[in-house]
Amino acid sequence: MSRPIVLSNGDLHVGLNECGLVNDFYYPYVGLENHAAASSLRHRIGVYVDNQFSWIDDGTWTFAQDYPHSSLVSHTRAHNNHLGITLEFDDAVDATHAAFLRSIHIVNQHDARTVKLFMHQVFCISNSNSGNTAQYLPGQPALLHYMGHRAFVISGKHSDDRPFDQFSVGIYGIEGKEGTYRDAEDGFLSGNGVEHGSVDSVIGFDVELGPHDSKRVEYWISAGTSTREALVVDNIIKEEGVSQRLLQTDVWWQQWLIPAERCIRTIPKEYRTAFRKSLMILKSQIDNRGAIMASTDTTMLNYSRDAYAYCWPRDGALILWPLIRMGYINEPKQFFDFIKRILHSEGYLMHKYQADGALGTSWHPYIHTADIIAPPIQEDETAIVLFMLGQFFNMHEEQALLHDYYLSLVQPMANFLADYIDNETKLPKPSYDLWEEVFMTSTYTTAVTHAGLRSAIDLAERMGASQDAVRWQTVADDMKRAAQDHLFNKERGFFLKGVLKTERETILYDKIDVSSFYGAFMFNLFDAQSEEIKTSLETLKTTFDFSEEAPKGLPRYEHDQYNIADPDSLGNPWFITTLWLAQFYLERNQTEVARGFIDWTVDRMMPSGVLAEQIDPTNNSFVSVAPLAWSQAELVNSLLDLVIEPAER
Repeated sequence: MSRPIVLSNGDLHVGLNECGLVNDFYYPYVGLENHAAASSLRHRIGVYVDNQFSWIDDGTWTFAQDYPHSSLVSHTRAHNNHLGITLEFDDAVDATHAAFLRSIHIVNQHDARTVKLFMHQVFCISNSNSGNTAQYLPGQPALLHYMGHRAFVISGKHSDDRPFDQFSVGIYGIEGKEGTYRDAEDGFLSGNGVEHGSVDSVIGFDVELGPHDSKRVEYWISAGTSTREALVVDNIIKEEGVSQRLLQTDVWWQQWLIPAERCIRTIPKEYRTAFRKSLMILKSQIDNRGAIMASTDTTMLNYSRDAYAYCWPRDGALILWPLIRMGYINEPKQFFDFIKRILHSEGYLMHKYQADGALGTSWHPYIHTADIIAPPIQEDETAIVLFMLGQFFNMHEEQALLHDYYLSLVQPMANFLADYIDNETKLPKPSYDLWEEVFMTSTYTTAVTHAGLRSAIDLAERMGASQDAVRWQTVADDMKRAAQDHLFNKERGFFLKGVLKTERETILYDKIDVSSFYGAFMFNLFDAQSEEIKTSLETLKTTFDFSEEAPKGLPRYEHDQYNIADPDSLGNPWFITTLWLAQFYLERNQTEVARGFIDWTVDRMMPSGVLAEQIDPTNNSFVSVAPLAWSQAELVNSLLDLVIEPAER
């Protein structure tokens, strides 16, 4: 359940599976309108040689995948020992054009022979299995898939500029037909030129190779919101060539990394590659209009109701944090502009959003535990965005920009946080916790809300808005005192997961939750040297059976059942929570202990640098989506903490 390779330019996003096959194809938004979102919609690749045919995902091939350079240009090596064939793919999404590019190196390890390479395409355009059309365009030459305002042009050429040699289009998965891809298995395509409904297509290259010879072919898919637009891109790629566009894309990514290079040079050498890869993977999840996806991996759609291709404001803000720390400007501005467009009129953010700003799916009701009626929100999502605005302006003191964001974001969000308070306890009113499961006033949400208000106070003072600053200061001070009184559980020696005050009773949630510890120290709800923090650390060690001499991966909380792999364990380890411990120890200048948690993470990365959400503790395999942008961001943040003095963080 993963995408070892993700490629993106902020408009077109492609995810490749473990065999290098296209399995996600988003356009024109990153994370919205996946035109290949199912296991049955993978774009197949086949080889016909010596009267034998093999699809490269049939189990007879071995694979290696990586980003070998400082760019989101990937390399996939597929080898079939029986056939004596190696395919090497250099892939990218063009940095400036809506095109997926593949330079394919075909290596013959036997005597002279003809190798036929077949490239298959199948789209579910705009999530529709019907009403698609596929056509052969002899004037290009190319294949065209289109429906409504979405068009994809597929083409390719040999190294001597000859076009592809064979083609066919057909119906896919209906009327008793598996798909025209089966037409390739005898080495010859029928040349059928048009079909509509549920359709697929194949192009073929006939490559003459001498003994132990090799040649390259180029392949690309151009995208557009009209046939004309897609054809314009196709002509650009055809004229300039895939190799040239790959070089230009490589340069673009190296330019994008420049703000990070100052930090990279100070990071220990053994972590630099992981840092760069994580940073680029993180960038791949950001849409050009500001939305930041949790994960574009839609493998789980084959088993579940939904995927992670949404913008949770919390995830987006936390994913931005390392970029803000390194001085990036465009991505934060785009995100905050996106937040301006989606902010509720009452000053809060909803559960999650699509990349175009529309409200995303949710399982949170308006009527909650004990019949409490409240918005279906996670208050920490509003608070963390406000906190991150403060972090951004600490890096870039642009008064004009502050004036704009103050009126449109800071003031309405801070007013909501200051009003959404229980008058008796002075803590935030209940909302869903950051894990989206329990309706309560959680320690984590309280910590982030307090930090968000502190950021708003600072921004108000910069604006000269003294009345706002005084009002929010009063609420923040009361909240911090209330946290000391209500949120530490002396019986368990740990912060409460949360509390819920109803008309009849006050419910205490006392599970040991790593987010409670993280929120308390990271957002200064409790002093890092306080007895509460010290006692909670010892409770964490005992509960999850780790020590400073033997770090390990941590679950979210004790008895976490989400995707649990080993029923006898307390839950699957998460990269996020594990790296929070690294950040805590770095805050205490216990660098070697922190490196133990970082090493645990880096040792479990894919060679391409991809991190998942969780790990199966029985075999170290990935669980849930991969990549998860939040996991990548926490690794980058941890490595930044490794080289930045605590006082400067």
